[in-house]
Amino acid sequence: MNPSLCQTLNLTYPIIQAPMAGVSTPEMAAAVSNSGALGSISVGASTPQQADIMIRKTRSLTSAPINVNVFCHAPVQRNAQLEQAWITRFQPVFERYDAALPASLSEIYQTFLDNDAMLEVLLANAPAAVSFHFELPSAAFVQRLKSRGIITLASATSLAEAQAIEAADIDFIVAQGIEAGGHRGMFNPADEDQQLSTFTLVQTLRKVSRLPLIAAGGVMDGAGIAAMLKLGVAGVQLGTAFILCPESAANAAYRQALNSEQANSTEIIAAISGRSARCITNDFCHLARGFAQDSIPPYPLAYALGKALAAAAAAKGDHGFGAQWAGQGAALAREMPAAELVKTLVAEWQAA
Repeated sequence: MNPSLCQTLNLTYPIIQAPMAGVSTPEMAAAVSNSGALGSISVGASTPQQADIMIRKTRSLTSAPINVNVFCHAPVQRNAQLEQAWITRFQPVFERYDAALPASLSEIYQTFLDNDAMLEVLLANAPAAVSFHFELPSAAFVQRLKSRGIITLASATSLAEAQAIEAADIDFIVAQGIEAGGHRGMFNPADEDQQLSTFTLVQTLRKVSRLPLIAAGGVMDGAGIAAMLKLGVAGVQLGTAFILCPESAANAAYRQALNSEQANSTEIIAAISGRSARCITNDFCHLARGFAQDSIPPYPLAYALGKALAAAAAAKGDHGFGAQWAGQGAALAREMPAAELVKTLVAEWQAA
């Protein structure tokens, strides 16, 4: 096992609980960190003020290292015609639920790129680690974080992205395989997705990258952790495995889907948010299968409508339009407290 993750972040176990914006909570992250692994929260869906509160809450629950994740998506280029066409396309669905059609789309999430206010929040709170998803911040931002002693991580779905991460002087590469739940970390969503499995991506990057790797995607138990560590990674990140923990913010419908036969089917969809993401197959997936990629407004504009539609349907008792992000191993998720899950994962890994 490459011990660099544990040594660098003073962890007992080379396990990271994925940030999962909207699912991970201060309580979950603290429970994981207090168990010797690395707990994570995401402030990608937060304002700087909300992020400050969330980080402080997490720090009040644990003195152990935590990871804070930010979104580095490109600023939105507005296209009024495209956006209006998207809204109009969903009119029959909103009418089905007796809900008003949104008049416009809004940029509901701020990008970390050139976001000085969010950078100041991170510098002031100085979590042990900060991770980047959807591209990379400027070299100046990276160096300011590192000057505070913050360890940096960034997601890569391809060799080219991993090389860019290495060139940016970031400390760890999170190798995100196609099995992973949630949003693909592709730097440019317009590029062709190579769809490499976690196994293949890790092996590919191990050959050429000097940076330590964290395997992410499809790992749900200790046997999976053991298999990835045997490939020489420094750590393993699990997300879907933690969704059923009581500390998670997943709602009842999300939990029910994970506990049902529905969890046996996941697929990648861009229409919910504007970026490709893996979720449990649901009504939104069925509806969007015929949609051309270039008809979908960019992230997070499409997500503004996606959330409005999910809320309208849920108000009528229909939860088939929610963003129930989950990896290919969703059906293997277990319902137990986060600390107990970490203990179980470690026992399984050590027995493997």
